[in-house]
Amino acid sequence: MTILLDAGGRVFGLDQDTLIEIGIYLFNAIFFVVVFTWILYKPVKKFMKKRADGINAQMDAAADTAAQAEEMKTLYEQKLHELESERLKVLESAHELAAEKSRQLMEETEKETAGMKERAAAEMLAERERAAEEIRVHIIDVASAMAEKFMARAIDGEARGRLFDETLAELEKVL
Repeated sequence: MTILLDAGGRVFGLDQDTLIEIGIYLFNAIFFVVVFTWILYKPVKKFMKKRADGINAQMDAAADTAAQAEEMKTLYEQKLHELESERLKVLESAHELAAEKSRQLMEETEKETAGMKERAAAEMLAERERAAEEIRVHIIDVASAMAEKFMARAIDGEARGRLFDETLAELEKVL
């Protein structure tokens, strides 16, 4: 391997040419940094600002949505509580209505029972009157039969008494 040496025999020389080259390189580097900063920094900064604003807008929208969701949740819970209260009121009202209906049915049943008892009593009275009428008719028949027998026999007083006692005994059996 061969090492290239400069004219003075040194490996690295800090002479005027090297310093000018270094200056030109520094000038170019600074120039490119300034130009690229002027050309690229502002658009990149503008892009980054837009992106940050977009992210902030999304975060704000998410916060608003979360707030709306929380508000809707609160409203839902409130309506759920109101519905539960309404359900309890309806159940209580239905219970009261059922109790009232039951009471009315009991009253109607009692009235119907009383009416049935009255009809049964009236029917029993009518049946008793009919039976009494039949007995009366039977008594009349027996009395007329007795009168016929009495007239047919034309018997003495002792036979009449006996006949009268027999007829009375027969009537007592019928009654």
